Amino acid sequence: MIQEDYQQLEGLYLAKIRKVDTKVVRYLYEKINWESRLIGIKGARGVGKTTLLLQRIKLAYKKMDNVFYVSLDNLWFQSHSLPELVDWLYQRGIRNLFLDEVHKYPDWATVIKNLYDTYDDLRIVYTGSSMLEIDYSRVDLSRRQTLYTLQGLSFREYLAISNVKEVPPMGLMQLFEEHQRVAMDVSRDIPVAKYFEEYLRNGYYPFFKEAGNDYMSRLNETAVLVMETDMPAVESISYTTIQKTKQLLMLIAGNVPLVPNISKLSAQLETTRDSCLKMLYTLDKAGLLLLLTRNIKDYKHLVSPEKIFLGNTNLMYALGSRINEGTLRETFFLNQLSLNHDVNAPSQGDFLVDNKYLFEVGGKNKTFEQIKDIQDSFLAVDDTEVGSRNRIPLWMFGLLY
Repeated sequence: MIQEDYQQLEGLYLAKIRKVDTKVVRYLYEKINWESRLIGIKGARGVGKTTLLLQRIKLAYKKMDNVFYVSLDNLWFQSHSLPELVDWLYQRGIRNLFLDEVHKYPDWATVIKNLYDTYDDLRIVYTGSSMLEIDYSRVDLSRRQTLYTLQGLSFREYLAISNVKEVPPMGLMQLFEEHQRVAMDVSRDIPVAKYFEEYLRNGYYPFFKEAGNDYMSRLNETAVLVMETDMPAVESISYTTIQKTKQLLMLIAGNVPLVPNISKLSAQLETTRDSCLKMLYTLDKAGLLLLLTRNIKDYKHLVSPEKIFLGNTNLMYALGSRINEGTLRETFFLNQLSLNHDVNAPSQGDFLVDNKYLFEVGGKNKTFEQIKDIQDSFLAVDDTEVGSRNRIPLWMFGLLY
């Protein structure tokens, strides 16, 4: 490789570094053990994985001569290989490598494993699609890497990025015990209802600030790119399957929350039951759907979900033709709790969290009638700034990360 080849990539890298803002970093930044030699960060398209990498470089490295960032979807790799680039960088003293969009690189897991084993003082941080599944029987990365998942913005992060208010994250148990005090502190300073409504419509993806009035069209484009670009890079699927997956997503978008009849759905799509389930679970992993199941989701043994929601409330506005307030509330709750907790469909109530805590989600007039006398039961109520006891304002579940 010659110097001119490298300079092409270096120019793109430095341009990105110059533009990245480090005023607010995502919740995951502090959770990552950056000292690990191999770090993987998965996440849905658009949630900010690239920004997280660039922020790390800008915050942790005073000099750029020992670190390099490159996106593996760059056309440069049509005529060059990643091992070729890494060897060239290593010979010039670079020991910290940040690789973006690894799922776009052929046989990426094997290549990264070989790089890890070849260069024992090389640190690699990579990002990839939330759909990534590593075949550990073929490529043993399990004992080598630390894997993290980045989710879209929480309501708490939306407030911070919008320069409205800094609110520390809360654990679920802390929320149970201190929600009234925290709600009083927050609602005293800002009109919570106003900002919560904004967040539900256009605050989940970090690009909401730069997109402005084009946010909904950008969101549509993001969904299409997931199905047309990311899915084929991760799964071995045909053009016909991609088209059927789009059709399935739009069928669901117009009917959420959908209590699915898989046989009918399969017939509508002119496909098999197994193929329909696989499409559903792939869309779930991609962050475009949320599947609510009776038991903990198992992506190796696909069962019909109890209910199907869109992946977040912003997608409801971008893809759906109608907005039902009840569905909007439930989608928000399920989306925010699913990151760090197991959420399943109970026999009574709306959601069972960690196989212990039962929740009903509704408006300010919601009562305990449906779950009365059940231990560890709670109401998540909308249109309420401050709650009491087991009656918790819905917006506060956006403070969990």
